[in-house]
Amino acid sequence: MTTQREMPKYRCHKIVHALKIKDVICHAHADPAVSIADFAKTEEFQGAHIMPEEEGYAPIAVDAKWFRKHNPEKGGYYVVYEDGYISYSPAAAFESGYTRI
Repeated sequence: MTTQREMPKYRCHKIVHALKIKDVICHAHADPAVSIADFAKTEEFQGAHIMPEEEGYAPIAVDAKWFRKHNPEKGGYYVVYEDGYISYSPAAAFESGYTRI
């Protein structure tokens, strides 16, 4: 018989660069009946542009593979770790774990 117990807790201490996402712009399919979600699953889909909320930053191009993996949404965060790994974090998760320095 195994005993269920609480898993160990961890506190994040990473330093990252991040931008809040104002909008995610995907190039639409030629057929307006095809949704972005369906289009993103095709080989034809080439990616999107992340529009930062903060002024002074250019749109960030993301490829189809990154877009499919992270499914970025308006209000979330485009995150770059110290080792160069680029990720996405939903707003609630990011804002509860990071403080701007």
